[in-house]
Amino acid sequence: MRTRNVINALVVLAFSLVLFASCTTKQGAINNLRSFSYELRDHSQYYDVNDWDRAIKKFVKLRDEISKHEYTADERRTIGQIEGECASYMAKGAKDGIINRVSTYTNELQGILEGILGGMGND
Repeated sequence: MRTRNVINALVVLAFSLVLFASCTTKQGAINNLRSFSYELRDHSQYYDVNDWDRAIKKFVKLRDEISKHEYTADERRTIGQIEGECASYMAKGAKDGIINRVSTYTNELQGILEGILGGMGND
């Protein structure tokens, strides 16, 4: 668990450096969005509520950064594709996270019921 937190922190740091280093160009804005898409793809299934809050705020910030520049039709198509990937990863990550949590609680509930029923059989 601790190793995953360290890895996540390093990934966030790396993406932050990329974001900071290339925040002034229109291609940099696209690259930042693409990096964010990769971040979601690789890590969103492990996100908790706070991670999702940060991810949504980051997505809004990236959209604001993109809106500061003029793009060609092909660049707009690329941006739309990456935004679609982000939306897909967000939906899949949220769904996977919910399923994992429900599965954990289901197993725990099953154990509680087995304990109750087992205890009732000893009377």
